Amino acid sequence: MKSEKIILGIDPGTTIMGFGLIKVVNKKMEFVQMNELLLQKYDDPYIKLKLIFERTLELIDTYHPDEIAIEAPFYGKNVQSMLKLGRAQGVAMAAGLSRQIPITEYLPKKIKMAITGNGNASKEQVAKMLQGMLKLKSLPKNLDSTDGLAAAVCHFYNEGRVEVGKSYTGWEAFVKQNEKRVKKG
Repeated sequence: MKSEKIILGIDPGTTIMGFGLIKVVNKKMEFVQMNELLLQKYDDPYIKLKLIFERTLELIDTYHPDEIAIEAPFYGKNVQSMLKLGRAQGVAMAAGLSRQIPITEYLPKKIKMAITGNGNASKEQVAKMLQGMLKLKSLPKNLDSTDGLAAAVCHFYNEGRVEVGKSYTGWEAFVKQNEKRVKKG
């Protein structure tokens, strides 16, 4: 097993996409960076999806992550919001899959549980725990980047546990695991 790897965590969104990177060296986490892609100034939803795809590829090409952890959309009452989040997640996943990077999805409760021990923790509680864990000097104004970072840390803590979430190693694996969602032509 490789003693060093990089994990990219993504909190997909059509207003703000948060992301964070950690480096794992000899089973210890090191903070690399976190940031966000601000999308509120764009009205066209397709431009937003294009920007999410391009930024994810840029992160992959810059940091060369070995694995990607992505927050799965949570089931809310607003179907339109779910659809938008699912699309944002999908294009981020497509970017990773196009570079053959294994992707694992985590439910928000699973991420919060891994970081704070409480699946119902607030964004602020998650951010504060990450600040202590990774010795971050300060926290960002928007907490979307800490949510992305939390996905990466959750993945680190759940390494080797298959039941964690859905995991894909490429398009072939995605299609195989989602046969009912794929239209045969």
